[in-house]
Amino acid sequence: MAPKPKEKAKASAATPAISIEDLFTTLNRHIQRSEYEQAVKVSDQILAAAPGDEDAIRCKVVALVKADCIEEALVAIKECNKKASLDLSFFKAYCLYRQNKLEEALESLKGQEGSTESMLLESQILYRLGKMGASVDIYQKLQKSTIDSLEINLVAGLVSAGRASEVQGTLDSLRVKATSSFELAYNTACSLIEREKYKDAEQLLLSARRIGQETLMEENLADDDVEIELAPIAVQIAYVQQILGNTQEAVASFTDLVKRNLADESSVAVAVNNLIALKGPKDVSDGLRKLDKLIEKSDGPEKFQLARGLDLKLSQKQREAIYTNRVLLLLHSNKMDQARELVAALPGMFPGSLMPVLLQAAVHVRENKAAKAEEILGQYADKFPDRSKVILLARAQVAAAAGHPQIAADSLAKIPDIQHKPATVATIVSLKERAGDTDGADAVFDSAIRWWSNAMTEDSKLNTIMQEAAAFKLRHGRKEEAARLYEQLVKSHGSIEALVGLIQTAADGDIDKAEAYEKQLKPLPGLKAIDVDSLEKTSGAKHAEKGPNAGATETYEAKSKDKAKKKRKRKPKYPKGFDPANPGPPPDPERWLPKRERSSYRPKRKDKRAAQIRGSQGAVAKETASSSDTKSNQPANPKGASQNAGTVKASSKSSRKKSRK
Repeated sequence: MAPKPKEKAKASAATPAISIEDLFTTLNRHIQRSEYEQAVKVSDQILAAAPGDEDAIRCKVVALVKADCIEEALVAIKECNKKASLDLSFFKAYCLYRQNKLEEALESLKGQEGSTESMLLESQILYRLGKMGASVDIYQKLQKSTIDSLEINLVAGLVSAGRASEVQGTLDSLRVKATSSFELAYNTACSLIEREKYKDAEQLLLSARRIGQETLMEENLADDDVEIELAPIAVQIAYVQQILGNTQEAVASFTDLVKRNLADESSVAVAVNNLIALKGPKDVSDGLRKLDKLIEKSDGPEKFQLARGLDLKLSQKQREAIYTNRVLLLLHSNKMDQARELVAALPGMFPGSLMPVLLQAAVHVRENKAAKAEEILGQYADKFPDRSKVILLARAQVAAAAGHPQIAADSLAKIPDIQHKPATVATIVSLKERAGDTDGADAVFDSAIRWWSNAMTEDSKLNTIMQEAAAFKLRHGRKEEAARLYEQLVKSHGSIEALVGLIQTAADGDIDKAEAYEKQLKPLPGLKAIDVDSLEKTSGAKHAEKGPNAGATETYEAKSKDKAKKKRKRKPKYPKGFDPANPGPPPDPERWLPKRERSSYRPKRKDKRAAQIRGSQGAVAKETASSSDTKSNQPANPKGASQNAGTVKASSKSSRKKSRK
């Protein structure tokens, strides 16, 4: 048996391990080069050699976040919390913010409010949650700190919070010009749009685009990247053109942005939505196809969500506009099932918004269920009276269109901001008159008069309301109340219309009062030469008696005669080619009558062959023979002649056929 080979001797010296200092040097190099995946691997090597190293843990978490590995970063934070006492609450909150778990992110930030980084993150979370006021408050607390581009986020927060009027004052306090960067110029232009200064906004947006092109070209960005960065400015310029009435230019700009299909998906989504809003119901199928690419169904708690992460990139107002336009297009295309499904999901997606309720009512109206729409809107108005103005206006419109004037009038009467304005009062009165509620309409006028009498406003509408109320009362037979209102108007405002109305109403019951006020009327010019007494004695078209007005009537008749003489006769128009000197024979006087009614009409002769008798050969021969014998001695007439002719022709034919045999 052969001896076993000897085992190789083990190496006496082990492979030298890489020092932690060298690993950190390598880690720093990868981070400087933005090689985050390699940085994570080196961090794991450091943690294997030195578990619990705080710098390595932080580097690993930050590298995972930079590499967009948010879930792995949360796992690393969770493992670190088990093994070490390192506080990574800020990083956890940021990862939850990136995952749009905003409430959990705010909870994780508790206890971190003092640091600048935590305050910035909290303001961003609040901004994403739609709590713009709280977000702006945090930014204003950070004004004294040296943070790059703080003014950009601050202006954006002010615009989103509905405080666009404070933007210019904020820039002045920060001593920053709106054109210091293209981002700040863009946000400032948005504030001008909110203040309806569209011309100024358009000029500032054009400046922002020019500054952005210069800045990004200096950074050596490619043309495509520059176009992507400036896409929001292009969309906003097109929107301003739309508002200013330049519809064709706006449609061309939006269409160009959609066709280019830029990598800035949020700007493309806004352009698609605005383009659909511009076109309206003209091309419903194309609009639905475009929106189908933006909206998709999900298996989560929310049945619908925007594609490609647009829920995180668009504001709540923008997302709501996209869903609203989709519902309207579905209604226009009569896809009621899809519209009902989407509308049912909107209240959970946009809690506190009025639009889902209005869309629910629109669906019911489309289905000819106006009463159901009125019920939904009325319940919401009763539940949230502080934000029921738009809801009540919609309910009034639906009820008026459905033929329910009383419900429409009651809805308008519940809006305290406008219920006493002249237009609203006139509308409510008209609706109540249509419903047959005259007393209710009269009460509306009385309430409006009391309100305007006590109102301390410079632009008082009391005169207008009282004038219309008096006319209404007079029209419905309430002459005493009308006279009282007219008298108040005459005494307070000296209105001529009120004076005329007062005389009309007082003439029926108090003639002395009517005559007293009649003296206040100014004489009409041109009536001094007319004797009213003699004018009353005239009857019909007879000449008036001689008096001061006789000369006036004579001159009037003379003028009318002169006018009659001045009329010149026009030459008659003849047909083309007609010579009036040689007119030719006169036209037929019966030319307008139908032909069968003219004296020259002769009916067409009947076909003689219509009475031919056809049948078998032998039968025809016998019948013709017998008929010729019996009728040979009868006198000829048209009917007999036609019969004989028919029989002769038949007999000759039969004889020929027999001879052929």
